[in-house]
Amino acid sequence: MLSLPNILTLSRIFAVPILVFLLWPGSLPDFGYFFRVDYGLAFLLYALMAITDYFDGYLARAQGAVSRLGIFLDPIADKIMVAAVILMLVFTRDIDDWHVIAALIILLREIIVSGLREFLAGIQVSVPVSNLAKWKTTFQLLALGGIILAGALPQYEILKDAALLTLWGAAVLTLITGWDYLRIGVRHMD
Repeated sequence: MLSLPNILTLSRIFAVPILVFLLWPGSLPDFGYFFRVDYGLAFLLYALMAITDYFDGYLARAQGAVSRLGIFLDPIADKIMVAAVILMLVFTRDIDDWHVIAALIILLREIIVSGLREFLAGIQVSVPVSNLAKWKTTFQLLALGGIILAGALPQYEILKDAALLTLWGAAVLTLITGWDYLRIGVRHMD
């Protein structure tokens, strides 16, 4: 039950409070305009969490260790991580102005698709993850990681601009994939 892929998935869930602490304003000393330790450590942890997101699924398939626990926990770990990071980056105003709309689109889609998947599982309908949804996840992970890295290196404003542009790309892919899932789900509703 607690195979290496499942341990990696659980590690992502347990790392979220540490990530939130690191992103919390004033959690660690600030070394001025050139480097912020808190965001630097948050970026390293976030990158490690993103890598484990890839490897838990890869290892489960490669080792023939795909389990019900893993199937259950993996999307939950992803959603907890993304939601916590988005909430913290909005709270710290690293995501602000109109960019909050892109973040909100991502959060709403995650909630809607989770509810839809739960409904469809109840009637024994499986909806596989599409390639476009995998691209959406990649854009999300890159955008949020980029915003955190931009917080660690505030003098590189272009990094934040690129990350926010990527966040909008993720929001567009989120709308498209969310619509695809909703369209499939509606077919199974009375």
